[in-house]
Amino acid sequence: MEDENSIDMKTRIKTLALAIMATIGFTANAQQLKQFTLEDLNFGGKNYRNMTPKNMFLSWWGDKLIIHDVEYLEAMDMKTAKRDTLFNIEDVNSLLKDDKVYSLLYANCPYADKTEVLLMSKKSILIYDFSMKKVVWKIDKHNGSATKFCNESKAHAYIENNQLHVTDANNVDTQLTTDGSREIVYGQAVHRNEFGIEEGLFWSPDGKRLAFYRMDQSMVTDYPQVNTFEREATLEPDKYPMAGMTSHKVTVGVYDLDTKKTVYLSAGDPTDRYFTNISWSPDATTIYMFELNRDQNDCRLVSYDAATGEKKEELYRETHEKYVEPLNPLTFLPWDATKFLMQSQKDGYNHLYLYDLKKKAMRQVTKGNFVIESLLGFNKKTKTAVVLANADSPIQRNIYTVDLKSGKMHRIDNGEGMHQAQLSESGAFVADKYSAPDTPRNIDLINTATGKASRLLTAENPWKGYNIPDYSCGTLKAADGETDLYYRMVKPIGFDPQKKYPTVIYVYGGPHAHNVDASWHYGSRSWETYMAQKGYLLFILDNRGSERRGRDFEQATFRQLGQVEMADQMKGVDFLKSLPYVDQDRIGVHGWSFGGFMTTTLMCNHPEVFKVGVAGGPVIDWKWYEVMYGERYMDTPEQNAEGYEKTSLLNQAKNLKGKLQIIIGMNDPTVVPQHALQFLNACVEAGTQPDFFVYPGEGHNMAGHASVHLHERITQYFEDYLK
Repeated sequence: MEDENSIDMKTRIKTLALAIMATIGFTANAQQLKQFTLEDLNFGGKNYRNMTPKNMFLSWWGDKLIIHDVEYLEAMDMKTAKRDTLFNIEDVNSLLKDDKVYSLLYANCPYADKTEVLLMSKKSILIYDFSMKKVVWKIDKHNGSATKFCNESKAHAYIENNQLHVTDANNVDTQLTTDGSREIVYGQAVHRNEFGIEEGLFWSPDGKRLAFYRMDQSMVTDYPQVNTFEREATLEPDKYPMAGMTSHKVTVGVYDLDTKKTVYLSAGDPTDRYFTNISWSPDATTIYMFELNRDQNDCRLVSYDAATGEKKEELYRETHEKYVEPLNPLTFLPWDATKFLMQSQKDGYNHLYLYDLKKKAMRQVTKGNFVIESLLGFNKKTKTAVVLANADSPIQRNIYTVDLKSGKMHRIDNGEGMHQAQLSESGAFVADKYSAPDTPRNIDLINTATGKASRLLTAENPWKGYNIPDYSCGTLKAADGETDLYYRMVKPIGFDPQKKYPTVIYVYGGPHAHNVDASWHYGSRSWETYMAQKGYLLFILDNRGSERRGRDFEQATFRQLGQVEMADQMKGVDFLKSLPYVDQDRIGVHGWSFGGFMTTTLMCNHPEVFKVGVAGGPVIDWKWYEVMYGERYMDTPEQNAEGYEKTSLLNQAKNLKGKLQIIIGMNDPTVVPQHALQFLNACVEAGTQPDFFVYPGEGHNMAGHASVHLHERITQYFEDYLK
């Protein structure tokens, strides 16, 4: 008969043996799973394409879905789901002599009632009729710095040698300007791409008139960028208007293809004003434009006669004590040219407003504590709008139809994840590409009237067979004690809650961006997976000031960028410290651009918390940032001297204790090198010791394979000093 000690010893031995066997089993299983490299995970990596979920290039030909391949086009009949090959690339190239079409991925079927496809070849813009197997039209292609083709008139506007040209349907080329230069810029995005501006050429609906931007930046200071790849380094300056300094002047011209004349809109003195969101009336007689003062707190919607350029009337005015930011042009109702939809966040969230030109009256269509993110168009039969919005959840983006009379919204997708959508010509169907936390990518085709969906693609998990971490999402309270903030956590591969792990906070934190949503892996950047593979816990929090949560959520940071954001991020740190598996002595932080600013802000304001940081392209002092963005959130250095002083990191350089590496592109035109260099100087004067790395010739982000090198460097810094 055994005594109790003997039995207890045997039990412990058995338990230990089982634990060892379990560990061996886990190790063997982990060894069977493949490991990631940065060549797999980084967008500049050699194997990156194979590691992204399968996708499809789609467009619409009327209400037929076009499926694009490099070599061929297919059309799918939405009623029968039958797919037919329309033509192959060789069908076209066999008709071209000294010319060639290289890809059909960006082919366009612009005419719903014709079997014609618009193509770009090496030398030409051409239309191929795939039923006749014939090239039915062709003009010379000009690869200018900006180009815009018009389907209606078949005219092509482009910028070449700084001058604006238009080639008409008969291949007759007309040069519209003679004074274009790096100081007088035509036909390109102005105001440094703020206010939703992405282009500078705007064809009228009938294709007979072209509106275009003219930007005079001769009065703007040159920032002295240098090209060091020449035998003797050469000066390649940027025009860079800094906050509080002289900005450029923009006017809007209108060229008439019939009269061959150009007029300019009589908008008055353009000094310290922003002209944005240009749109045309359906009958092509009127141009609408949002006009904003330099303080960005007074926005007006104004109409102009397209033939004379004369001002017609001011239709709408919106003011706010902080700022107004128009981001979308007007959209006229296809069935009623006297009504248009306008977007505004005047009630606190971006919503749709219906304006009646006859009654000179406007009413709000959609309402609620959510954001209309995009107006896709209309179902012309049911006379409903189709939108993307986050009405179901702040971290989702779903597709809805909107009854324009009642404002009632009806979700037509599956209610999960983050959706992108392409609407057919009539609005009867939508191609819905989406992902969810456990869904890499699906593509559904949805009837917008009934919500009935059919599956076009279910993408397999490209990471199958790899050792992946656990991705989770949750909320915590902001520093105001009331607002919910969303976070993502990526736990180390092989996570053991009994261990303590080095933790890296990835941060952006600025406006017009977010990090956490209900897409695949909750929007996790693949670098986070790479770090989790190396034994780190990753934490990402969308603080107040970021997008998709409404006006007040964003404007909480007004005149004090970095302060509210820092307070919220420190609430994230408090949460991390409450977790037994987070090593409080090994917390790091990394971010780029605004995230670089936040990284440096956190390292210098809370040196007792953050042991290691990597700040990419960081803003250091907002007085060196550009006018439009900088003054929207901070006002000018003269108006807000206290705010600029408080948020400047030059004053905080003396507080740096941990290991901080600053990385920049040497020719960054967005956050100019002066920021990083002056911070280094402040550290020299203060006796603190940051590290510094620069990528010659690179801009604000590292392009191509340089991005792999960058992320190797970021990773190694944490490996050297945090792990």
